This record gives sequence, structure tokens and C-alpha cells, in this order.
Amino acid sequence: MAAAAARWNHVRESSAQTSDQLHAVGTAAARGGGERPVLGRGRRDSDPGGLCGWDSEALQHRGGQVPGSEALLRRGGHIPRPRPSRRLLELRVGPGVCRMRQDPARPHMVATGGKENALKVWDLQGSEEPVFRAKNVRNDWLDLRVPIWDQDIQFLPESQKLVTCTGYHQVRVYDPASPQRRPVLEATYGEYPLTAMTLTPGGNSVIVGNTHGQLAEIDLRQGRLLVCLKGLAGSVRGLQCHPSKPLLASCGLDRVLRVHRIRNPRGLDHKVYLKSQLNCLLLSGRDNWEDEPHEPQEPNKVPSEDTETDELWASLEAAAKRKLPRLEQSQGALQTRQRKKKRPGSTSS
Repeated sequence: MAAAAARWNHVRESSAQTSDQLHAVGTAAARGGGERPVLGRGRRDSDPGGLCGWDSEALQHRGGQVPGSEALLRRGGHIPRPRPSRRLLELRVGPGVCRMRQDPARPHMVATGGKENALKVWDLQGSEEPVFRAKNVRNDWLDLRVPIWDQDIQFLPESQKLVTCTGYHQVRVYDPASPQRRPVLEATYGEYPLTAMTLTPGGNSVIVGNTHGQLAEIDLRQGRLLVCLKGLAGSVRGLQCHPSKPLLASCGLDRVLRVHRIRNPRGLDHKVYLKSQLNCLLLSGRDNWEDEPHEPQEPNKVPSEDTETDELWASLEAAAKRKLPRLEQSQGALQTRQRKKKRPGSTSS
């Protein structure tokens, strides 16, 4: 009995410790191509990270916040899956990962990057080594090492190039097909960390946002600033351009979802206050939500809401009729007393 009790206490303490770790870190998940993403927050730490491929086309990572497409964040215990699956591949991507992004044109290609974790491109159908590993830029004019902090990653359409934005307000373009592993183009914007980035519909420029609510469009062909957008009042956390229309959706810590026009005439189209601090967003593929077919109703069937409304009004009318005789009696008594006062020879106390 004593040995069984000891084993039970050990299992209970282990389960409680794993639960505390999962609640302390938080979870983040998003499924690419869907219309209902599951989103959340995570905490960065110094634990070595890992990237696992599953036959359910979900990717798992531990050791940092990964709000990219088809990504799940975990630490410590296992995340339960809706159906049993077999692990196909496990990759060590390093600590401090801030972003993981899947190539829309080649779903088996995934890019990762983070703080002191340079950009890497992985082939989930190939080996356990990255197919491309970026090299840090050369030392600055004081011959000091330039720190690494990739905050967001995007694959450029119809090419193998990638673009990143950093926590040191830089936008960089990498070309894995080039002999050099350093950026082939670099631009800077502002003085604050860049936190989010999205490609414009043409793919020739990107829109970046920083921790002070500033938005800017950067040309990827010449590396110059095209235009700045106004309206945000807090750190930008999510950006996405419409795939065919010149519209930009943005959200952040000021709790407001905004839609900007990014072509002339530029400006703010819509603004919605959503109460909570926002981390990310996703544009739906549905063109018009009003065109959704409604369930057919039976001809003689009255909707439940109308029935409840009719019953409510009927109860109010019944209550009013019950009170009406008492009101008429009190008014009649008052009129009788007034007539008695007006009669000659009547006395009033």
C-alpha cells in the first residue's frame, strides 16, 4: 500500500508540474488555408527548440513563440491531437525562434528565424539539415558584430527569395539561389523594432509595422520607402494584404482592427474596436458573407423568436388589464369627492 501511494503521489506531482508549465507558456496555433484560425500567445525562453512534421500536416515547435501558418507551440508535455498520427520528421531549429512561415507555393518548404537564430529554410521531404542557412551581415563601421533578431518572414511569389523584418528596424531580402548567404538587399525604417510584415498583392513591396504603431511600404526592388500609413496607436502585431484588392488589414495592442487603402486615394476605410489586445488576424476567402444560404423554414412554422416576442406582449397586456379596473375605481372615487366639495352647504375638513 505504501509503495502504491508513493507511485500515485509521484504521478500526480509530475502531472501538476507539466500542467503548470503549459499554462505558464501558453499555446499558439493556426492552420493554413482555413477560414477559422486558432490563435494565442506564447513566451520565449532559452530552451532548445525542435520542429516536428506529422502526417496530419501540422507542425510542432518548442522553445519560442511561433505564430506562423500551420504552427503549434508547445513546451514540456505533449499536445493532444484529435486523431492518432505517426511522426515523420523531427528537426532541431535552435532556440529563440520568433517566426515560422510556410511557402504557399511549396508547402513542404518552411522557414524559421528568431533572436540570435538566423534565417533557415527547411525541406520537410528532404534531410534533417536546412537547405539554406543565412549568414549574418558583416560587422558595422566600429567592427562590432551585428545582432540577429528576425521577427517575421515572407516567401516572395514566383521565386525562391525570402524577405525578413528584424527587431532592429531592418528589412532584408535573401536569395537561396545566390552564391552568397548574406542579404542581397537591405533597407531600414524608423528607429523602433519591426514586429509584423505582409506582402502587397503585386509582391514587389512589403508593408511593415513597428512597436510604435507606424506602418510603411518598402519597395523590394530598390530598397526605398514608398509611403507611410497613419492611424494606429499601439504596437502592430498583425498585418495582411488582400490578395487581389488594394486593402490592408491591421491589428495590434490598441485593440482596434483597421482596414487601409494602400493605393490612391490612400487612407483609412474601416475601424472597429474589439476590446482585447490583438495578436494576429486572417482574411477569409469568402467574398460575401451575406450570400450564405439560409436553412429553409416550413411554411406554417413560426420562428421561435417571434413566438417568444408574442408571448411576452400578451403577458404585458394581461397585466395591464388587471391593473386597469383598480385605476378606474380610484379615479371615480376622486371625482365623487370633488363633486361633494362643490355642493352648496357642504363642509370640508
